[in-house]
Amino acid sequence: MPDQQSPPVDVTRPNIARVYDYWLGGKDNYAADRAEAKRLLRVNPLLPQWARQNRMFQARAVTWLARHGDVRQFIDIGCGLPTVQNTHQIAQAAHPDCRVAYVDRDPVVICHARALLSGPGVAAVRGDLAAPGAILADPGLRGVITLAEPVAVILALVLHFFDAAAARGIAATIVHAIAPGSYVVISAGSGDEQTGGRLAREYAAGPLYNHCPAQIAEFLGGLELVPPGLTDAAAWVPGLPPPGQDPHGGGRILAGVGRKPPAG
Repeated sequence: MPDQQSPPVDVTRPNIARVYDYWLGGKDNYAADRAEAKRLLRVNPLLPQWARQNRMFQARAVTWLARHGDVRQFIDIGCGLPTVQNTHQIAQAAHPDCRVAYVDRDPVVICHARALLSGPGVAAVRGDLAAPGAILADPGLRGVITLAEPVAVILALVLHFFDAAAARGIAATIVHAIAPGSYVVISAGSGDEQTGGRLAREYAAGPLYNHCPAQIAEFLGGLELVPPGLTDAAAWVPGLPPPGQDPHGGGRILAGVGRKPPAG
């Protein structure tokens, strides 16, 4: 298939996956990516810290899900470039029968994923979160994922690239398609006008939306939230009560995990 070949890389334009890779200390980035990453750091110097907090939240959520119940399959949408301790490594360390499908719209990301993340029960497919139904119907994904069984869908730091209505629609489509007993893992940036609003305006690689906590909670609508509910990514530890809210506002990564209840 065409997207299985190495696509041409435009190194003159920043790419959000490579910018994120730079913030995480990776090496799959170019001068334009590093320049954009540093420019955004002047807007918000906490971005690398938030990127690491998100990765740690995702690792805790995946580990808990793989150990907690009967979830043995994961769909990581908007997975980004491979890094240390990817989803399948974390899940399979917790339970060796876990299967993972990585999804991203960036052909370079998928090329890297297919080269570096291959293994039993692992697939990488190209798909755009704007069309979640097409992702879930993809034959490559269906090769490792059975939607009739419980699945965990990871939407980490991707829904803030859509306006609130579109993000709600994406989440609702996914929730409708997955089996009862499935989970959705969500994280998204949120901030006041000075922090989140300015970052959204300064972001140049595409649309970026500063969702408030109430909007992010709506993305988990219809799901039973796993304690501590929707909270700061750094503070999300399954089973613990939510910490007190930061009265100073600013910006943060909000994170939560929700379970689809049985029908009826």
